[in-house]
Amino acid sequence: MKKTIAILFAGAALIGCSQRPQVTADYRVVPLPGKIEVDTADTADKYFKLDKNTVICYSGEDLAEEAQFLADYLKPLTGLDLKVSTKEPSSNYISLETDSDIANPEGYKIDVESSEIKIEGGTDAGVFYAIQTLRKAIPAAGMHDVLYPVGEIEDSPRFGYRGAHLDVSRHFFPADSVKTYIDMMALHNMNTFHWHLTDDQGWRIEIEKYPRLAEVASKRAGTVIGHYTGEFDTIPVGGYYTKDQIRDVIDYAAKRHITIIPEVDLPGHMQAALSAYPSLGCTGGPYEVWRNFGVTEEVLCAGNDSVYTFLDDVLGEVADLFPSEYIHIGGDECPKVRWENCAKCQAKIKELGLRDDKEHTAEQKLQSHVTKHVSDFLASKGKKIIGWDEILEGGLAPDATVMSWRGEAGGIKASEMGHDVIMTPNTYLYFDYYQSPDTDKQPLAIGGNLPIDKVYIYQPITENMTPEQASHIKGVQANLWTEFVPTFSHAQYMVLPRWAALADIQWMQPESRDYADFYARLGKLRNIYEAEGYNYCPLAFEDKNAGAIK
Repeated sequence: MKKTIAILFAGAALIGCSQRPQVTADYRVVPLPGKIEVDTADTADKYFKLDKNTVICYSGEDLAEEAQFLADYLKPLTGLDLKVSTKEPSSNYISLETDSDIANPEGYKIDVESSEIKIEGGTDAGVFYAIQTLRKAIPAAGMHDVLYPVGEIEDSPRFGYRGAHLDVSRHFFPADSVKTYIDMMALHNMNTFHWHLTDDQGWRIEIEKYPRLAEVASKRAGTVIGHYTGEFDTIPVGGYYTKDQIRDVIDYAAKRHITIIPEVDLPGHMQAALSAYPSLGCTGGPYEVWRNFGVTEEVLCAGNDSVYTFLDDVLGEVADLFPSEYIHIGGDECPKVRWENCAKCQAKIKELGLRDDKEHTAEQKLQSHVTKHVSDFLASKGKKIIGWDEILEGGLAPDATVMSWRGEAGGIKASEMGHDVIMTPNTYLYFDYYQSPDTDKQPLAIGGNLPIDKVYIYQPITENMTPEQASHIKGVQANLWTEFVPTFSHAQYMVLPRWAALADIQWMQPESRDYADFYARLGKLRNIYEAEGYNYCPLAFEDKNAGAIK
């Protein structure tokens, strides 16, 4: 007789005369599967025993990588080096297969019997997420066997877009670090990596038609010290990714069912590019790769025809390089001071017949013209655009997706207008904020306080949204800006374990989410962080009030 239970046996146990200690798996992981049914009888035949004789089997070459992933994930947690095979033994095996009857392509089923574990996914992605559940169910890392209770698990995600962002412009992280970031995302069931590649403080992608972007725009002479003190160090910051490196990272992510969306921020946040090609600015320069943080007035000259050629050339190479359906074009924080005083920009405004109205200035409409040009060009390359919520100002292409960062208002407005939306409000999902008010116990952050319990209460679809509006909320993403995050270890610290709260938001149905329950599940992830060598914020595991928070 099977029934749903809230807590499974966890911890170490010695069963029979095995020479290796054993731990009992707990399927209540992060994110929590939608359905868990287990046999509650505590007898030997009510467990599948994962040991040195267990074989991982798969059908079809499409699942060969998934089978190897499972073996690789289990090894640091158990010390077991399991065999992977296309041949199915009579017992003691884990089988992987796809089942087209599973409606959600990322959905999965796990059927645990005493002699086998059968994993079925709607696609190989579903199989991959089932593997993550088996991995995360192990309560502690060590040299031990694992007892998986007999039962059934069924699961599928709430949102099709489950994203994480990394800014490599303010501080550069090598390709191997980016791969580790992708591995961390896979652990948390995420499927979209937003790679912020260009900004005022550094250009990080090779563009063959404009070699000075790599030669000049990728190198910063120094950086402001602390929080906007007006004092600067003289420590060079540089680095960029070659196209071959990017192709390698794209392939690495794809094997883990993660799509990479690149961002080239325009027409603002372009001072690094202007340092390499000053004729693209309103004043002609000279410009430097910006050593400060914040918002600079130096932007692309929207009245200069060569700017549109530049954007087409750059985005053409980006579109050819990245297989993703979307290209992120930024569009945020573009001051209009230069345009207001630029003869070329004012002539372009006159040529286009743009005028101020009650909602927008002519200069805001000029930015909309730039956005439309870019959108039309990328459409000719088979791509769609995503932009920050400022792209709503002055009008927007019908198929543009809006990323709402200035709170939720931009996303709500975009959904009312019929645009698809990714919710990423700074009030809940900016992970460059401190994780505790005890700032003296944490590395430097941009400011604010965003503890894990506040992240967890975020609801991306509000109660007052109509069903039509709600249908346009395609997903949720957390952002990591790196002005004050100079090392990759620091970057890991800022997102872990807040990504765990994000994972529940992205994956689970809202009625199933409960903070106290989440907090009880969180500890197993800490064990995996340590087994994988990930840095994390220990303060987030010290919530003494977790049991009382709903």
